[in-house]
Amino acid sequence: MTERILITVKTYPTLSQKYGELVCTAGIREDGSWVRLYPVPFRKLSDYEKYRKYQWLFTRLTPRSQDNRPESFSPEIDSIELGDVVSTDDYWAERCRLVLDTGTVYDDMTKLIKRANSNELSLATYKPYKILDLAVEEVEREWNADKLNATKNLHRQGDLFADDDQFEKAFRLVRKLPYEFSYKFIDKDGKERKLMIEDWEIGALYWNCLEHANGDERVAVQKVREKYLNEFVTKTDLHLFVGTTLRYHGWASNPFVIIGTFTPPKNRHPELELWS
Repeated sequence: MTERILITVKTYPTLSQKYGELVCTAGIREDGSWVRLYPVPFRKLSDYEKYRKYQWLFTRLTPRSQDNRPESFSPEIDSIELGDVVSTDDYWAERCRLVLDTGTVYDDMTKLIKRANSNELSLATYKPYKILDLAVEEVEREWNADKLNATKNLHRQGDLFADDDQFEKAFRLVRKLPYEFSYKFIDKDGKERKLMIEDWEIGALYWNCLEHANGDERVAVQKVREKYLNEFVTKTDLHLFVGTTLRYHGWASNPFVIIGTFTPPKNRHPELELWS
């Protein structure tokens, strides 16, 4: 059966020894329930197959036997069809209806972790009580050699004579982020927490800022901080899309990472201010 899914999440590409370069995609059905789509070789899709955030996607799904998280499915790539993009008209009215009003919003990370460790869920919309900071940590600047070689070998399966130059031109391997970005925040219970951000957008923002800063990483990092702290925290009704990693799902003290941000205007009903 073909399902209709509103794409809300695209993570920054990673390398897999089995699948090559992959993007973890997630979205919500019209009833607000979550779906994780994996594996999706997003940048190798045809232009007409490449989906945008908040675009309706139609595809047939198969439960993933090697991933027991309840929302995990493998899409049939050949069945993908794209629909309309849900706009930001009327202060994000339709997006908020689908994500916040129809879907479930959590404000208690302890409850989320408990449900994940019981395998009741692995994806959720979460509202932190208070954002404290955006932590920035330097990490390895090159991809894991084994995963990189595996990705190249997968690419060469279709071309026995492809050399490294041809591989780079044909595939345009995504650059590895040299920094890891994490939100520090206070939960409903008053506990301070820290979750890494794996959203595609924060990676793209960093590279764009680096280009405009003429390669000055310090300036680029500061621009990312300004976006995720000053703009998102002060000017929007910030919610976080969170998901568990397969490796830590079901047992870790906190298996979640941030896989996306939801940033509608802080006041969804400005007309009410006229009567306040």
